Amino acid sequence: MKVLLLKDAKEDDGGQDPYIRELGFCGLDATLIPVLSFEFLALPSLSEKLSQPERYGGLIFTSPRAVDAVELCLQRDSKARVWTESLKGKWNAKSVYVVGNATASLVNKMGLDTEGENCGNAEKLAEYICSRESSALPLLFPCGALRGEILPKMLKDKGIPLESLTVYQKTPHPGIQVNLTSYYSEQIKNVLLSILEFPIKSKPCRPGSRPVAGRPCGPAGTWQMTPLAALSRFLTRLRRFSSKRLETICC
Repeated sequence: MKVLLLKDAKEDDGGQDPYIRELGFCGLDATLIPVLSFEFLALPSLSEKLSQPERYGGLIFTSPRAVDAVELCLQRDSKARVWTESLKGKWNAKSVYVVGNATASLVNKMGLDTEGENCGNAEKLAEYICSRESSALPLLFPCGALRGEILPKMLKDKGIPLESLTVYQKTPHPGIQVNLTSYYSEQIKNVLLSILEFPIKSKPCRPGSRPVAGRPCGPAGTWQMTPLAALSRFLTRLRRFSSKRLETICC
């Protein structure tokens, strides 16, 4: 059975997307088609802030894309050496808060130690930060355009300064229409080929019966199902199945 997953491919330690691997174990043939891409914003401003760790009490990351923005700054501004020699150590002397193990893993690859990754969501992380933070310096918070307001509000209510900077936004993947069209065209082609290769069936004609459209009388008083008739039957059954499936979903 074919399965279509509308998501980005993410390789695990084995070099394979975990969804592809697990579905394969169940005998399912899965295909990944990404539907979103990310546009990075304000990278010069983020790069400048990263170069001034003395101005901040720490960092907050709540998504992998925010970490990607930091890595882009280090690559574009040729700051990899400066980061390794000095900036990384200065930021490591401060708190680096994250949500989720995936985000923590990316931050760790940059050489930073993290805390709070087991909080599970932004609200729990905000509670964790409020229970530990006492610095008068603001926390630097690179985030997306659709960030939630729970964490900033909770920190503000506790008097913890926060400096947010929008560094990315979601956009439709540029290849989504082409990829979906190609995928469904291939599936339809395979279905039609299987129908055209459908073996012609012969059944005895009833006494006095007339040939039915798409079922010409064959030799020795039999009628035959042509590929076109098989296609018609398939489409009829597909419509019935879709209708019943829709009723089930709606109920």
